[in-house]
Amino acid sequence: MKKLIQVAIDSPAAAGAGTQAKLIAKHYNLLYLDTGKIYRFIGYLKIKNKKKFNYSFVKKKIDKLSLKTIQNKSLLSDRVAIEASIIASDKKIRKIVNNFQTKCAYKPPKKFNGSVLDGRDITSVIMKKAMFKFFITADIKTRALRRFKELKSINDKISYDDVLKSIKKRDKNDFSRKISPLKKTKDSILINTTNLTKRSCFFKIKQIMDKKL
Repeated sequence: MKKLIQVAIDSPAAAGAGTQAKLIAKHYNLLYLDTGKIYRFIGYLKIKNKKKFNYSFVKKKIDKLSLKTIQNKSLLSDRVAIEASIIASDKKIRKIVNNFQTKCAYKPPKKFNGSVLDGRDITSVIMKKAMFKFFITADIKTRALRRFKELKSINDKISYDDVLKSIKKRDKNDFSRKISPLKKTKDSILINTTNLTKRSCFFKIKQIMDKKL
């Protein structure tokens, strides 16, 4: 039985973790899960289904969740992001989501060589024993500019200042929440992407991984 490659990545919003996780997944043939998209999906459900939104409703939706569903571009909106950040502080919802994440992390379909998950509490809660742990970050202005460019293609009325304000608010929620706050674990490798291209950042990660594989 082959040993599965497990990669855990934590990062604040728009630090480039998702991009790197996708590159890692493609190169090593790993299942990729953007865990933040699950909370965005729940945030989206709350906005669209206010009257019937409850824990039972969320559990049913997560039990049937396919990875294709969380690729919906509607989940990228700023309103959904703020809602997702609030929802992520709910202990009961986190438990529902954690079960789904753990299954993806430790029991990926057989066609994959393992899994790579990125989010806010992957190294500290979901994949404590992962083979590789990374904490990816960048300065806040760089992150806001990246997210602004991403959102501009969806909503041309959005401003950089609005995005910066939103990122600051999300950072505050992510780092200070009582349940599973965003933090760098001692055994995570810090990677600052502020002055790195996507390619050079991936090469850096690949070098670290290849030494151990």
